[in-house]
Amino acid sequence: MPAVPDLEDLIKLYFRLSFSNKEILAILAHYNQTVISVRTLKRVCRRLGLFRRKNQSDMEEVLAFVQHEVMTNGQMQGYRWLHLRAVQRGFVVSQDTIRRIIKLVDPQGVELRRARRLRRRQYSCRGPNALWHMDGYDKLKPYGIAINGCIDGFSRYVLWMEAFTTNSDPKVVASYFTRTVSSIGGCPERIRADRGTENVCVEEMQMFLRRNHPDSFAGEKSFLYGRSTANQRIEGWWGTLRKQSAQFWMNLFQTFQDDGHFTGDFLDKSLIQFCFMNLVQDELDEVVTTWNSHKIRPRSSGDMASGRPVVMYSFPELHSAEDRLKPVSMEEVNVCMEECTPKGEFPCDETVFELCCLLMEENGWDAPADPLAAADLYIMLRDELLQII
Repeated sequence: MPAVPDLEDLIKLYFRLSFSNKEILAILAHYNQTVISVRTLKRVCRRLGLFRRKNQSDMEEVLAFVQHEVMTNGQMQGYRWLHLRAVQRGFVVSQDTIRRIIKLVDPQGVELRRARRLRRRQYSCRGPNALWHMDGYDKLKPYGIAINGCIDGFSRYVLWMEAFTTNSDPKVVASYFTRTVSSIGGCPERIRADRGTENVCVEEMQMFLRRNHPDSFAGEKSFLYGRSTANQRIEGWWGTLRKQSAQFWMNLFQTFQDDGHFTGDFLDKSLIQFCFMNLVQDELDEVVTTWNSHKIRPRSSGDMASGRPVVMYSFPELHSAEDRLKPVSMEEVNVCMEECTPKGEFPCDETVFELCCLLMEENGWDAPADPLAAADLYIMLRDELLQII
């Protein structure tokens, strides 16, 4: 049975997520049934050495962190996003310091990001769980890694983001949906997706779970189909994912292809999956954590809620909104789960997986802890297997 985190561990976690004192108190009360005063919170933070401005981190360590991020998967990140990641890693540093360091070590990247000006369409949603947007992301699919995700329309809170060998199997996609419904204790008022066959099981399950609700969006009206380009919440998030993570992987895998180390055949895709799938999922989890805890700035038009996605999702009353989550029977959710196909225990074809594990054991190769080590392992395994086949 997992240990229950104590109050100090929870405060440290929420502080590292860059939540304000007010947000920490609200989350402790809502999720952990722990009510403390602001004075107590400040006293605990002082005892734990948690400061937002005092005791600034060593600049050489901050510089090394930023340089590492810029050289790897953080090369497309802006200074606000990178500052939040630095805080979550335990650094005490200001946004302005991060901005200046990025400008110093990556001036070309600053200019590239500055040149990209997006014109946003207007969007309105009545509250969390009023509308979920789900979609697949195929930019890494040519290399064997397919991503599926879902985001709440009101709060922009990412509900799931999963990397696997496929995002077109409807029973696999349905497993993400049912797991989320089970964990939050209900289903959304409506779901929006494009007309792909991968969404048919979720459509059936959503309408089944919503068939007896009395509201005007119950039953068949609880699932909406539309053009992928019009599914703007999740489409907008794919742009964020590409900047914060996916572009790095696309560049890396394209380098394999350019150098003749990737042909797109079954073996190469399986090796990419074996070496990189877990790293890509870890990266997705980190991007989602950062996104859900970052602060969305208010728009000048004032027509959309602003704040941290996790706070907007959990405390809609702070934004004069109402949670639209629809209660469901867990027995019915379990029935839906029986029709799903969860992600398998192997990140690639089972035979290739066993061969790779055997070669790693024979040669004393360790499991990769970062993309560069994974790249080396991929090339070594590929060379060995091509000699065997």
